[in-house]
This record gives sequence, structure tokens and C-alpha cells, in this order.
Amino acid sequence: MPVIDAWMQHPTLRHSNHEMFDSLRRWTGRRELFEESLPVEMTVAALKAADVEIGLSAAWYGPQGALISNDEVAGFVAQSDGLLRGVAGADLAHPVRAVRELRRAVEELGFVALRIVPWLWGLPPTDRLYYPLYAACVELGVPFCTQVGHTGPLGPSETGRPIPYIDQVALDFPELTIVCGHIGYPWTTEMIAVADKHANVYIDTSAYTARRYPTDLVEYLRGRGRRRVMFGTNYPMILPSQALEHLEQLGLDEETHELFLAGNARRVFAL
Repeated sequence: MPVIDAWMQHPTLRHSNHEMFDSLRRWTGRRELFEESLPVEMTVAALKAADVEIGLSAAWYGPQGALISNDEVAGFVAQSDGLLRGVAGADLAHPVRAVRELRRAVEELGFVALRIVPWLWGLPPTDRLYYPLYAACVELGVPFCTQVGHTGPLGPSETGRPIPYIDQVALDFPELTIVCGHIGYPWTTEMIAVADKHANVYIDTSAYTARRYPTDLVEYLRGRGRRRVMFGTNYPMILPSQALEHLEQLGLDEETHELFLAGNARRVFAL
């Protein structure tokens, strides 16, 4: 069955060797820093090994600049034989410039969404600096992707609370499609409540393997949330094959299986 990875990135050395990921290196036991950039061919091979037909590869922008720039993502996409699609990043500190850059990324580079990681900025999604970008996403017809839940890297976790932040943004921008990555743990129940409340709010499972999905999320996915949850990995932190290893233990029926792995992302991102 085909798979779409809704949250991944092909890293640069500026990204993968950043000190904020020291906590992840400690958890995974991979303490060494990378000396050479990861070839795009390796990312393509990792995705193909798990039958991933599309990986949504994102840029990363923070207060100190681009860790993975939009143009670098466009270059990775061009080398991927159609497997990668671009997700834009933006510099929140310069909102007018950020809107222009988002328009360029969508209209000229063919990117399919915007992603901003709130903890990287120390600003929750309700901060006024986000709001011009939300309006631009609505006008451009692309989803806004963001992180919910605690922060594994060395950054504040408060910005990842679904309530009040995602709830308020969805109230202020009812036409905005919002995709919330990383499940929302330990506020998974909040995240499900927000997705139930707002027709355009979705959840992706990135940063978790299938056997680590919270019970509340699995029950939601099996039932009323079957059209609201989509698969993601957070590659290269987790390989797609690792993330999918225990998927059969979730007891999903065939329709839910297809929606979760590809159908929901195909619809939401207009792939």
C-alpha cells in the first residue's frame, strides 16, 4: 500500500549538527556529529524501502537564520526523482518578507505547505507574527503545518500546547488548514479535542513509531478520527521502515489503513 510521509526533512549539516539536538543524540545513542552532508540518494532509498511514494520535505527557519533554506529544499526535491515535495519555512521576525517568500515558494518552487516550529522561535502559534502567514496560506490554498506536544530538542515545550494555541488559531482562521505534527503528547487528548472541534485541523504521527502511539490516538484513528490522522516520521530521526514496523498491531481496517498511510495526506495537501 502506498505511503505519504507528512513530516520529514532532508537535513543540512547546519540542521543535523545543531546543539539543540544534543538531547536527541543522547536518547538515540548517536552522539557523534555528521562530517558530511547526507546524500539525497540515501533519503530516497530510505523512503522507497518503506514504499513511501511522497515525502513532504520541509525547510527550517529560526531566529538565527535558515537551518534548511527553501532553496536548499528545492534543490533536494529536484534530485529526488519526484519522491520529495517541498514544504516552505519562513522567517517570523520579518513578516512582510516572510509572506513574499512563502508566495515564491508556492508559486515558483511548487511547494505544497508552510511549516513553522514554534519552540524554535519561542513563540506560540497565536503570536501576531504568524498571522500574516496564516492569511497568505488561505489565499494560496496551502496548509499550515506545526509542532504540537512536548519538545524533544532543547527548547521550550509550552508553545506546543494544542489548547489554547491551535484552538485559538483555528477560531481566528476557520478557512486555514492546520496539520499538527508529533501527536501532541502529553496533551494528546487536547489535540484530539481540537481536531474534533475544528473541521480543518489534522494530526500527524511524526516522531513516533506505531507501537508508541498513545492509546487515545489509536482509538481515535480507528473510529471518528480516521479522516483526521495521517502518517509522518520526522525522518531522519526515525526511518519510515521503523515507524511502520508495528502498524499491523493497531488493528486498522483496510479503509482506515489507506486513509492513514496516504489518503488523508493526499487530500489535505492536494497531492
